[in-house]
Amino acid sequence: MSSVLITGASKGIGRAIALTLAERGIATARRPETLADLPVDQRLRLDVTDQESVDQAVRDAGHIDVLISNAGDTVRAPLESVPLAEVERLFQLNTLGALRVAQAVLPAMRERGAGRLLFVSSIQGRLVLPVIGPYAASKWALEALAETLAIEAGHFGVKVSILQPGAVSSGGGERAKVFLKEDDPYGPLYAALPALRGEAITPEDVAAAVADTIEHPTPPLRVPVGEPAERALKARKEAPEDEPFLAAKIDW
Repeated sequence: MSSVLITGASKGIGRAIALTLAERGIATARRPETLADLPVDQRLRLDVTDQESVDQAVRDAGHIDVLISNAGDTVRAPLESVPLAEVERLFQLNTLGALRVAQAVLPAMRERGAGRLLFVSSIQGRLVLPVIGPYAASKWALEALAETLAIEAGHFGVKVSILQPGAVSSGGGERAKVFLKEDDPYGPLYAALPALRGEAITPEDVAAAVADTIEHPTPPLRVPVGEPAERALKARKEAPEDEPFLAAKIDW
């Protein structure tokens, strides 16, 4: 049985992954009391933005075969007015936080010549949606780091995969901070967002894809999760590069 460290396991996708992997999972969250009802092997405090917290959690976890880097957040704001502190917060959590945990587990994996790094990204790691630009930017950067790790750590037997769901009914979008003023000129774009995001899959769908990727002997680098994600990524790949993707589909 593989030992799997899961970040951001208190809710949404992370909780679904912990439940799917059950007894072989090491669930982590900034507030470990939120993990009390999960039937996992260990429940640990881990804040991906805090180096000391990461180091302590990795020490407490012991042997780790698989890292599932899931902790993340999003906002809703046009780039003209989004607080730069919020953009920085997303990069610290979604991008640098993922790298921080990967750095903590990689030395042991490299020395063993085996290990798995799974990063929960998004289709927005390959395309952008208006009013969610800061989140997309953090995921584009995450995918660059993950692909680099696939080359560097792959040399030592560590396999890297990037999971790319589209919209997920995890509550993350509903919990997101919104930075739009009353009568904001970008309000129509915000109103169009549900249609642009498309059909949602469940956290359990993502968890199943994570489990399948762990079990795959030669997992692909990028794993679109669900038919909506597959369609969106295919359309993005086939679209011309001389204009913004999705721009023609927005009527505002």
